Amino acid sequence: MLRWHRDLITRRHAMISRPKRVGRPPTVRSIRVLVLRLARENNSWGYRRIHGELLVLGIKVAASTVWEMLKDAGIDPAPDRTSQTWSAFLRSQAQAIIAADFFETSTLTGARLYVLAVIEHATRRVRILGATTHPSAAWVTQAARNLAMDIEDAGCRVKYLLRDRDGKYPPLFDAILADTGITVVLSGVRVPRMNSIMERWIQSCRHELLDRTLIWNQAHLLHALREYERHFNAHRPHRGISNARPLRPLPDPITDPATVEQMVIRRNDRLGGLLHEYEHAA
Repeated sequence: MLRWHRDLITRRHAMISRPKRVGRPPTVRSIRVLVLRLARENNSWGYRRIHGELLVLGIKVAASTVWEMLKDAGIDPAPDRTSQTWSAFLRSQAQAIIAADFFETSTLTGARLYVLAVIEHATRRVRILGATTHPSAAWVTQAARNLAMDIEDAGCRVKYLLRDRDGKYPPLFDAILADTGITVVLSGVRVPRMNSIMERWIQSCRHELLDRTLIWNQAHLLHALREYERHFNAHRPHRGISNARPLRPLPDPITDPATVEQMVIRRNDRLGGLLHEYEHAA
């Protein structure tokens, strides 16, 4: 009985003297969320830079704690996160990027024509710069001058022009654009996916227009391309920009079923019915 009593008292004193918590207290969840947000929004910030920003905000936490939070979340160190991929560069600079490319087509008699076009990454607006049977250096240079004046008149803030390494571009092409503050960025050799937005438009132009049309001559080709350019910029929706149109915003959605039933939709034909556009009847 006495031994049992002594053991009971010993266990009681051991429980009282035992510390209730071992180690540091857990970090507040809101601080962890803020640390991950700072790391996500600032790829070049390491854990010490994030720690300094927390101190500026009046949040006192150890730098090692910030490091542990980033490690537990699977976030790489700053040097690994600052290496920007090509797709990330295109997304971040989309407002300032246009892409250019040549593509070929043939007339009914077999004559080969070369078309030069550019597209804006952010809005998907297309400009047909011209078509010719001989893309000489003088012709391409004049197309560059026309493009520079068009961009200046439209007030576009273009910083980069993305193109391939085609020999049709003379050195003066890049020089004219450089005078307007546009840097020419070359895609890799035989890597068309680096200029994927332009390549995708060429595919759409072939599928929707050129593969369904017999081109008589250069004048006929330019007429068809101008019509397709107007259709593409003013009416055709684009999945890459949430099904919007380059030059016209989407209207407000119609939510009233009765209004939908009373709508009268009219079809407008372009190029003899090759392209169809639908709009509300007046």
